[in-house]
Amino acid sequence: MFKFEVCANGVESCLAAQAGGADRVELCAGIPEGGTTPSYGEIKTARKLLTKTRLHVIIRPRGGDFLYSELEVERMIEDIRICKALGADGVVFGCLQSDGTLDVRQNRRLLEEASGMSVTFHRAFDRCANPQESLEQLIDMGFDRVLTSGQQPTAYEGIPLLKELQQQSAGRIIVLAGCGVNEDNIHDIHQATGISEFHFSARCRQTSKMSFINKKVSMGAKGFPEDYLDITSEERVRKTIQSLLCTE
Repeated sequence: MFKFEVCANGVESCLAAQAGGADRVELCAGIPEGGTTPSYGEIKTARKLLTKTRLHVIIRPRGGDFLYSELEVERMIEDIRICKALGADGVVFGCLQSDGTLDVRQNRRLLEEASGMSVTFHRAFDRCANPQESLEQLIDMGFDRVLTSGQQPTAYEGIPLLKELQQQSAGRIIVLAGCGVNEDNIHDIHQATGISEFHFSARCRQTSKMSFINKKVSMGAKGFPEDYLDITSEERVRKTIQSLLCTE
């Protein structure tokens, strides 16, 4: 009845998701940017080690908005081809126009390249000007599912729209609830919306093992934390899944 997808920020998180019982992972780099396309090596290694859990890969060349140039779309096409060649089960992408409508032409180009793979339209949907109209377009284009928080900061806050979208979908597309889903709210989201596929990260903080860190030098944006990593926890994946299954 239920499907559980873990947003994995690396191979280690993929393995924790698999051990915790996730049905699939969405492999991403650049989590602080909302997720960007991971490296060739990350995808290849994840594919080799994921034996029970399906591998979906985000196709997003940069952070920021979802209005892509022709050159950016060309790169996305090449990334889809690489994912297909490496044996990924699915890809995740989304293109918008400047007015908040779907870029049907570019989405169709990417869908054509992803033929034979499972395809999810990601949370670009939460930036759409008209979610109901956009959902019908996604169905018409042939997307398998749409990842959304109900156009709110978290899926829990987005329950009203998630419920509406689930009813509107009527089995024609899968509504995948994501962003802020955890062991404390997954059951309430399901009960309120009827949604049965969930996307969550289940991460825990791991302090850097470096015994020396030069605090005067930053490798990234000023103030960005560099003395810890947030990695998916097998225990939290299992706990989140069980908090729903054990109440049904």
